[in-house]
Amino acid sequence: MNTIPRRPFGQSGLTLPTIGIGCSDMGNRNRPRPPQEAAETGHAALEAGLNWFDVAPYYGLGLAERRLGDALRETPRDDFVISSKVGRPLIPDHDADIGKPRHGFHSPMPFRAGFDYSYDGVMRSWENSLHRLGLARIDILFVHDIGAYAHGEEDPERWREFIGGGLRALNELKSSGAIKAFGLGVNEAAVCHRMLDEAPVDGFLLAGRYTLLDHAGALPLLDRCYEQGVSVIAAGPYNTGLLAGGSRRSGAMRYDYGAPTAEVLDRLNLLEVLCGAHGVPLVAAALQFGLGHRAVASVLPGVAGAARVAETHALATITIPAAFWAELAASGIIASGVPLPSVKG
Repeated sequence: MNTIPRRPFGQSGLTLPTIGIGCSDMGNRNRPRPPQEAAETGHAALEAGLNWFDVAPYYGLGLAERRLGDALRETPRDDFVISSKVGRPLIPDHDADIGKPRHGFHSPMPFRAGFDYSYDGVMRSWENSLHRLGLARIDILFVHDIGAYAHGEEDPERWREFIGGGLRALNELKSSGAIKAFGLGVNEAAVCHRMLDEAPVDGFLLAGRYTLLDHAGALPLLDRCYEQGVSVIAAGPYNTGLLAGGSRRSGAMRYDYGAPTAEVLDRLNLLEVLCGAHGVPLVAAALQFGLGHRAVASVLPGVAGAARVAETHALATITIPAAFWAELAASGIIASGVPLPSVKG
């Protein structure tokens, strides 16, 4: 079953499978999930060769890290790669109503999420993640939700805090061998350009900005990253659900965390017509699209349960004809200048 190729992550020496496992659902995102599902996800992913897992303290307010660590702890440590995030520490909350959703998670963990991009904040976040995971190493750390998209008017202050403190912590962790790589985990390209202007990183986890329905704005960043040997993770390939469910479920699905616009639905309808004409599942096209760019080390969907792991593996290994990608480009669905995936994926 292990037919997933691997690509290098920046200059770190790490290689990642071209499809990773996003673990936000292990934190009960949107609905409660049984604890054993996390173990089933981890074991099935390892068997399928999808042995890179991305998690964060924010996911389930600590629950996802606990569940992921429990799922993987008895596996030899060098058999998998874990990335987690810093910058959104968990703060004990004695008044937390653990029976109600908080931050979109149905979590029994009595914490709330804050922001801290300082030297001490990054170091504490890293150590606390190790404790929740119950593991001795995290391979990659991404700085979570930094930039104007997340912080608005507070962005300049948060950026100074990171450049003046958190960045030094990440460099120390990497130089000591405690981590192998670091970068930013964000929803915008602009802050990634700013990072490249100021200091070297291994890569970016860019969520929802290099997908079949939203990619033109990120193309200059990906081109720049390739020239500089920096990798990009194309996270959120389904645009928070729309490209997984298609127009038949558009009333219930979300696009970029909100309702899809009429213009987005028009492009989706055209995309579905072209998928039907070529016999290509929409969700497979969405999953494989990002791998056309040489800067992309891996595509990162959210995956929960052994059945979803098997489905994701199957979608990743479907052969999509070159004529399909060419017609998407001719129709304008894929923007001008965007490299098309190869038939081999």
